[in-house]
Amino acid sequence: MTTLRIYNEQQPDQPDVVTESTAEIQRLLGEQGVRFEQWPTRDLPADATQDDILDAYADEVAKLKAECGFQTADVVSLTADNPNKDAARKKFLDEHTHSEDEVRFFVRGQGLFYLHFGDKVYAVLCQKNDLISVPDGTRHWFDMGPAPEFTCIRLFSNPDGWVASFTGEDIASQLPRYERLVGAA
Repeated sequence: MTTLRIYNEQQPDQPDVVTESTAEIQRLLGEQGVRFEQWPTRDLPADATQDDILDAYADEVAKLKAECGFQTADVVSLTADNPNKDAARKKFLDEHTHSEDEVRFFVRGQGLFYLHFGDKVYAVLCQKNDLISVPDGTRHWFDMGPAPEFTCIRLFSNPDGWVASFTGEDIASQLPRYERLVGAA
């Protein structure tokens, strides 16, 4: 189930807030400028292609493009049997920012976004049907877990603007990882 935990960075072992309420998650993230929605389920075969997935969500993607000025959309997928999964996980485990919004819609599976605002860290477990839009410049990191299983639609204003700029802070190493919050897969 989609879950939001809010931690004080001075006490990273115990969250101040834990909620699975979609309305509460939307409210708390919205206060920080983060868009969070849940889109209707689409029946897709396990072997759905990028085009199949983008076609299934064409109306929602078109709406976001029109509202937010996104130029392109693609699909990213990672599974536990991918030989590069460890490197892929490590790539985004450190705190970083982007020069454009990071938008992900979870078609399948789940992943854990950590968003750093002031002295608080919001850990958002996103699951199937969740859309999250992290505003540009937001300090954050992403943990897909040791055995990733997800498929996401990504939207970009400029794919080149999505390059991670690492902050050099070690806050990500102080918060509980996916295995502790979600469990080992």
